[in-house]
Amino acid sequence: MELVYSTQNSDFDPEKRYRNPAHFDRPEAGVTHAVVIGDWPKVIDAYEALGVEVSMLKPLISQSADLGDLGDLGDADTFASLEQDNATLRAERDEIQRLIEAAEGLSELEHPGAGELPIRLFGALKVIHEGFETLTGERDDLTGEVESLRAEVGRLKAAADPVDNAEKIAGLKAKLDAANVPYRANASVESLEKAVSELPKA
Repeated sequence: MELVYSTQNSDFDPEKRYRNPAHFDRPEAGVTHAVVIGDWPKVIDAYEALGVEVSMLKPLISQSADLGDLGDLGDADTFASLEQDNATLRAERDEIQRLIEAAEGLSELEHPGAGELPIRLFGALKVIHEGFETLTGERDDLTGEVESLRAEVGRLKAAADPVDNAEKIAGLKAKLDAANVPYRANASVESLEKAVSELPKA
């Protein structure tokens, strides 16, 4: 996997993965080639220590110039550069806020298109969102299966009860007949069971 370390705020290649070297902590797993744009010796040394191939490129002036360098460009150029940087930061902030609001409302996530942090946040939220949808679908399927099984159990029980009661009533009446104990023709199971329980023990 190739990973590009750059402070650029635009003109991202959609086929490549980017990281901001200013936030570098440690090398990422799975990287086979690191491209470092600008002077970031910490990034370069860390990957070279792991034996990872590292390519170093010079940054564009808009990516590497600090405030002192911008002073040489003149007030108009400095102002324009700062305005562009601020616009980029505002755009990233708006994208992140939109993604958070979408996640909170569980609505459809839209790819931010640019900006390292919004793109990374989109990827993480997309995985969570898809996992939630999968679990919700499985829950609904299981709920439907449980309701179906309950209905089937109820149907089987209703179909079996008359047969069981008829056999039980016939057995109880046979015991009472053998003991010459009278009972009503339409006596309930409970009354027949009580009468049988009161028969003298042999």
